[in-house]
Amino acid sequence: MLLIFLPVGVEWSMSGRWSFVCASVLTGWLGVGQGIAQELGPEQARAFVVGKLFAYTCFEGTSGLGRIYSDGSVVGTIKIRGQGQTKFATLPAGTIRVDGESMCAHLAGMPFTPCFRVEKIDYRSFRGSLSGLSFAYCDFYQRNPRSHLISSSAEQSTAPASPVANVRPALRPSLAQ
Repeated sequence: MLLIFLPVGVEWSMSGRWSFVCASVLTGWLGVGQGIAQELGPEQARAFVVGKLFAYTCFEGTSGLGRIYSDGSVVGTIKIRGQGQTKFATLPAGTIRVDGESMCAHLAGMPFTPCFRVEKIDYRSFRGSLSGLSFAYCDFYQRNPRSHLISSSAEQSTAPASPVANVRPALRPSLAQ
């Protein structure tokens, strides 16, 4: 049986795992937009998504950030139905994989293997929906992990500047003079 553990070792419920899998697969593999969507085959979706960071928002309010790796593992965050705390979650290698003409999620304990329809909207966004259930979807937007670092350092640089001598303690009193 596949278990997803929070950093403190708390086991997730089946609905929590299901939400994370749907969001993760849809995060990496699916998209939304206002233009013409291009439905991607599983190999096209894999090439477009693997290794990239995506933020996602799902139809029922679940949101987060995640990355799908080439081995089918997933690492990311999830906030189920937009309530409670954002949680860190992982899925093991082989969870997300191509089955024939579909991209599917393989989870022990699931009564079925969910597969996904992937629509590329533009070069940075996707919509993913469960095959046969188009109302169950997540929208994904590619994120640059470095942009957060830049914006964080810009916010810090707006603080009043202090002389370096006041910020750093002197290592040797003779050099501080």
